[in-house]
Amino acid sequence: MSDSVYIVDGARTPFLKAKNAPGPFAAADLATAAGSALLARQRFAPDQLDEVILGCASPSPDEVNIGRVVALRMGCGQKVPGWTVMRNCASGMQALDSAIANIRAGRSQLVLAGGVDALSRAPLLFSDAMVRWLSGWYAAKTAGHKLAALRRFRLGHLAPVIGIMKGLTDPIVGQMMGQTAENLAHRFGISRVEMDEYALASHRRVAAAQDAGHFDAEIVPLIDRDGTVYRHDDGLRRDASLEGLAKLKPFFDKRYGRVTAGNSSQITDGAAWLVLASEEAVERHGLEPLGRIADSQWAGLDPAQMGLGPVHAAVPLLQRHGLTPNDVDAWEINEAFAAQVIACQRAFADADWCRAELGLADAPGAIAGERLNADGGAVAQGHPVGASGARIVLHLLQRLRRTGGRRGIAAICIGGGLGGAMLVESIAGARG
Repeated sequence: MSDSVYIVDGARTPFLKAKNAPGPFAAADLATAAGSALLARQRFAPDQLDEVILGCASPSPDEVNIGRVVALRMGCGQKVPGWTVMRNCASGMQALDSAIANIRAGRSQLVLAGGVDALSRAPLLFSDAMVRWLSGWYAAKTAGHKLAALRRFRLGHLAPVIGIMKGLTDPIVGQMMGQTAENLAHRFGISRVEMDEYALASHRRVAAAQDAGHFDAEIVPLIDRDGTVYRHDDGLRRDASLEGLAKLKPFFDKRYGRVTAGNSSQITDGAAWLVLASEEAVERHGLEPLGRIADSQWAGLDPAQMGLGPVHAAVPLLQRHGLTPNDVDAWEINEAFAAQVIACQRAFADADWCRAELGLADAPGAIAGERLNADGGAVAQGHPVGASGARIVLHLLQRLRRTGGRRGIAAICIGGGLGGAMLVESIAGARG
């Protein structure tokens, strides 16, 4: 990976919590708003991009190949290819990795890549029984046949299938993502109190970061059709407390579980973009990058243990670059669940686990607390599945710039038993 790929700039929408109804923005609206604002402040025109790559896990039926839809809406022109990638929770990170591959191969020089999802708009579906009944009804030719079809109709046929519940259930192991977090809590002995303490810390860190303006450089405000302005991630609970979190019932394992809505990431709508450029494009357009992506890694693991994906992906990165976890100045591990991040920390420090799962002679060691998710994460901000992988890379670079750090790793667990990680360097580390 000797050919440098620079991250020039990035922007995202506020992450808006789903509230049991379709949110004010479709996925394409979110991606268009953030991308248009980002492109408007660049030294190149939108039609000078070589391609637009957008990760999305749950596009609407009228947004098929949403990457192309959004590219056209942003004014990139008909000649700029726009396309869509999907790797569940890491769809936005996959878009970045696809851009890196094309830049290094010489096929592109300047790419807009990111991710989006509007999970509040996940569809309600007909059951198979209802679809079969409708098929019979439309096939009926005579009044007698239609009457017979009506007799076969049952009110239960109208019960909807909740699309997002299907999407969050692993088809191989038959478990929802939250159940896989319960698996990790059991394996690593993580208590309910520890999960709730982590969740509370995430809310407090996000609140402190908002107050300090740490998200201002990355968030583009949204305005809906009624004129309402959305400036901040609205899943933050400034009134969160351990007492309040303790009152919440386990959601995924109602009898024995510890994972609740309060110590899980929120179902959310949002988009995030980054501009990636080759050295040649940086010089041609006079760009001033935030940093560069030094390396990336994908890993596979047991789908029932999917939350440990960040460890499986990050360890090879560390090994390739001769680093320990605490040689890295800042980490962003997507907070799918409090239990999942805690389990990753324990796995990093568990020599037996590292020998059995990764073939290591010893454990690399846990990440020092102040280096990990210093500004909070998805438990408080939300997790629009397609966007989160891009968001954590963008925020990591902004954090390195703010603190003077040199290296950072963004890592994410991925439904289906995968992990992804990216090693980034601040511009001082990349070119100094």
